[in-house]
Amino acid sequence: MQDRTTQYALDVLAGKLAAGKLVKLACQRHVDDMERAKAAPYRYYFNVEVAERIIDFAEMLTIAEGEEQKNVEAYPFQCFILGSLNGWRTKDGNHRRFRTSYVQLGRQNGKSFLNGILATYYSNFDGYNYGQIYCTATKKEQAQITFNEICKFINSDSDLLECFKIHEHNSTIDCKLTHSKIKALSGDTKRVDGFRPYLGIVDEYHAHQNEQMYKLLEGGIKKMKSALISVITTAGFDLKAPCYALYEYCVKVLEGIASNDSQFIYIAQMDKDDDMWLPENWIKANPILEYDADAVQNMIPIADTAREMGGETLRDFIVKQLNMWLEWSNDVYIENMEPWNASVVKKTLADFRKQKCYAGLDLSSGGDLTSLALVFPYMMNGEKHYFVYAHSFIPKNRVQEHINTDHVPYDLWIREGLVEVTETMGGIKTDYKYILAHLKKLIKEYELDVQWLCYDPHNASAFLADLEALGIDSVAVQQSARSLNDATVDFRLEIKAGHVHHDGNGMLKWSLANAKTVSNSFGEIKIDKEYKIDRIDVVDAIIDAWTEAMKGEVKPNANELLQLWLQQNEKYTKRAGRR
Repeated sequence: MQDRTTQYALDVLAGKLAAGKLVKLACQRHVDDMERAKAAPYRYYFNVEVAERIIDFAEMLTIAEGEEQKNVEAYPFQCFILGSLNGWRTKDGNHRRFRTSYVQLGRQNGKSFLNGILATYYSNFDGYNYGQIYCTATKKEQAQITFNEICKFINSDSDLLECFKIHEHNSTIDCKLTHSKIKALSGDTKRVDGFRPYLGIVDEYHAHQNEQMYKLLEGGIKKMKSALISVITTAGFDLKAPCYALYEYCVKVLEGIASNDSQFIYIAQMDKDDDMWLPENWIKANPILEYDADAVQNMIPIADTAREMGGETLRDFIVKQLNMWLEWSNDVYIENMEPWNASVVKKTLADFRKQKCYAGLDLSSGGDLTSLALVFPYMMNGEKHYFVYAHSFIPKNRVQEHINTDHVPYDLWIREGLVEVTETMGGIKTDYKYILAHLKKLIKEYELDVQWLCYDPHNASAFLADLEALGIDSVAVQQSARSLNDATVDFRLEIKAGHVHHDGNGMLKWSLANAKTVSNSFGEIKIDKEYKIDRIDVVDAIIDAWTEAMKGEVKPNANELLQLWLQQNEKYTKRAGRR
């Protein structure tokens, strides 16, 4: 029996098919797991017959769109996706292994087509009765795309017409063999709360502003032994979107940094150092181009136009055609988050006991966030490095309000200790005395040598007397581009150089992703935010501290100097012994 799923993986790994690093890792994962399946402890095995069954089903479907009807021809990469999702099974019970799927492809690579195949098959031909299949998206028109693909399959095949009944008025399809239902749903998430999807399709996840729809679908499959949440999307422009977070997580799974045997992943994108203007590289992000020379030729003038026009046209080409995540705005503060992500260290304040540091304080108005930052300069390998610590505060009675408006998990950040809830001032207004007391506690506990406390003078009048009592030299940092330019530029450069280290604070990363730059008539910059809900308080506090931290001299670490001397002395002694 042929095994088109494994054959694709082997062809990719042998270099017979063009593929990027992440597709190669997905293929290697499949091959490795097939080897692992031979051992008893491994929970899963690959059922070739079942994998081929859904591929055969796909190729029995009819494509009605165009000048004439024709049967579906499943391309090898589509066989890999369909075969993997259906063929990998649990050894105990023969249930499907993959419960969530993330597929990222460039534009016009059959994303909705693939989801249409999954929905048609799992709704009526997988042996599951009374199943619920949902085609979801942010807007009804988008949810209808996959739904319409299913309808086209049904309407173009007389046998399928006997098995399904389409209700266009309410975007519902009855499945006569299994009594299941297929339904298109938009962002009205209340309508799916409590449902149990056998298949939940999340179309163009990059456009979702929050993960509510995904989580509601995912939550409904907890007690189901075989169920699937299928995300098939292109890359997007918003690095704060839940899709980008899922993308980052899936990359970690492929790279072996994270482990999740129930998550299927196929990410087609170019590699970091690929020349984006070479047509042969486009196949990595658009695997369908491997089999369509005309489509490659059609893409060349699109690329030429993007290169010549630049701006939004270029960004659209990079994101949608080349399937690369890219922040939309020209004024994004951190264009590439990779250096930041790579700078996580397992350090806490305890590692900087008795060390010099610089404090920054961004004061909120009313009941918004207030953030405190500590910046520790230190020497490593003869270069100046920095460790940043951040802690935020929010009034108790404003937490839920901010969860609803900002669409971020303040409740989880509170649980993780990144945000502290204040109950004084009626739990409505920010209590600056509470925040200064927290700083005082940190200073005492870790014997910190705070050189300067740098604060935003806006809203500061209420705490100046308390600040003076703290006994720390303080400086008001005017929030103008002229005053903040040097620190804003230097902080970004040090991040890029890999000199800024942190503990992986999720709220800090979110704040950093929100930051845009604005400039004055002299070209000097400071950070700002695009929308009110895009909080940048944490980064503001760091940059305030940075105004002084970047100037501070740092003496070389005595232990580091000693180790260096010992190493040199050892080399000298060995040379002398040879003589």
